[in-house]
Formats: sequence, structure tokens, C-alpha cells
Amino acid sequence: MRGTCIGLLVTAVAVLAASPPEWDRAHQLYQRTEYHQSLSLLLPLAQKDPETLKLIGQNYFMLGEYKRATESFEKALALEPNRAELLHWLGRSYGRRAETASVFTAPGYASKARQLFEKAVALDPHNGEAVNDLFDFYLQAPGILGGGLHKAETLAQHIARIDPAEGHYAQAQLNDKRKEYDAAEQQLRRAAELAPRQVGRVLDLAKYLAKRGRIKESEAMFDQAARIAPNSPKVLFERANTYIKDQRNLDDARRLLERYIQSPLTPDDPPREQAEALLKKIGV
Repeated sequence: MRGTCIGLLVTAVAVLAASPPEWDRAHQLYQRTEYHQSLSLLLPLAQKDPETLKLIGQNYFMLGEYKRATESFEKALALEPNRAELLHWLGRSYGRRAETASVFTAPGYASKARQLFEKAVALDPHNGEAVNDLFDFYLQAPGILGGGLHKAETLAQHIARIDPAEGHYAQAQLNDKRKEYDAAEQQLRRAAELAPRQVGRVLDLAKYLAKRGRIKESEAMFDQAARIAPNSPKVLFERANTYIKDQRNLDDARRLLERYIQSPLTPDDPPREQAEALLKKIGV
């Protein structure tokens, strides 16, 4: 394990050393969700290495320009064809293109996404994000596109070996898909027990309880999440989004979203545009 960590550190240093000086500034802008500004530094570069192409692709992905993201990740993969991280991002891009494509082109994009996810996981079985995206695909996609609950079940067991709390979350998704609602709730509670300081686990349970119409219990879990991570953008957004889905506490939802839009965000948070769309939905 120690040798692996040293190897990863050496690789990271080598990547940073090889990247152009503009990359560091562009990456900082990306982390602050200033995607257009990040691209303005990267696109003029005459020579673009895989890291630069990946960051360009990530910026386009976050801006919802999935075709351009696909093109950039494919260029990066041409230089590093067996890099799991690039395969995963390319799979994400094709997945989003499938969601927005016509009925004629969507199946091809979806199948491409699955193939890329599978290859990424085969190369790096401990890449949690790639594994989770592949699990979501298996869970949601029909068998004709390579999905299926049996595949999802097998992958959920793999997830549990990597991250027990995430494994319980995956099992909850399977239970919910099968309409085993009590079992799903118990799995979410177990995930929260195993990772009591991970606010996302509490939010998962809060949202699920709201979905089941158990509003008082849901509110208690949202309050708990707010205590764990005060002023967390994720808590603000998810609570507001739940209120809007349920068509209740809309004034509170508006205030939460306004705070969210003013918060410092990262690429892991929903884009501000999504919060603004929710505000328009409730007539603000």
C-alpha cells in the first residue's frame, strides 16, 4: 500500500510538471466552477497534452456541451488509450448525449457509454465514480442496451467490498427498483450509520423519507444534515429541490436556492443554472 501511494504521488508530480503553466490557473478556475474562464486559458494553447485535453473536456461537460466534451476526451484517449479516468469521463459524456439525443441516436450513445464505463471499471475496479456510474446504467437501462438488475446486483456486491456504506446505498436503489420500500429504507439507514459524518448519507435518507410521504421524519434528517455541514451548498440545494418536488414550503425553497446561488460552489455541486431553473419553476 505504501509503495502504491508513493507511485501515485510520483505520477501526480510528473503530470503537473509536464502540464503547461496555464493549466494550474485553469484548474483553479474549474474548481471554482468558472468554466468559461478556464477554457479561455486552455483553448489557445498550441500543444495540448492529455491533462489539458481532459480539463477542456471537463469544462465543456460542466457547461452542458457534451459533443465538444466527447471530442476532447477522445483526443486525450488517443494519447493515453488505457487511462480509466479518461474512459470514465468519455462514458459520462456519451451518457449525457444519450439523454438529450433523438430516439434514433440515443441507443447508440447509451451503448457506447456502457462500454466505456465497463472498460474503465475493468482497468480500475477501485474507481468509485466509474463503478457507481456503471451501476446506475445497469439499474436504469433496459436489457437491450446492456442493462439489467442481475448485473446491477453483482456490481452492488463489488461496491460493498470497496465501500460498505456505498454498498448499502446501492442495495437500497435495487430494493426501491423492486418496490421493496421498507428494505430500501433500512439499507439507507445502515449506510448513514456506517458513515455518520458524510452529509450525503443523511441527505439520501431525508430525500427518501420525503418521497415516501414521511415529511416530519424527512425534516428531522434535513435538520441533522444541516448540523453536520452548516451552510453546505449540497444541503441547501437538496432540501430546496425536495420542497419543490413535493410542492410545499416554497418560500423556504426560494430562500434556500438564493443562498445556494450565492455560495462558493465546486464541480461536485449542481450548477447555478440548475438552481436558477428551479427558481423559475416556482415563479421567482
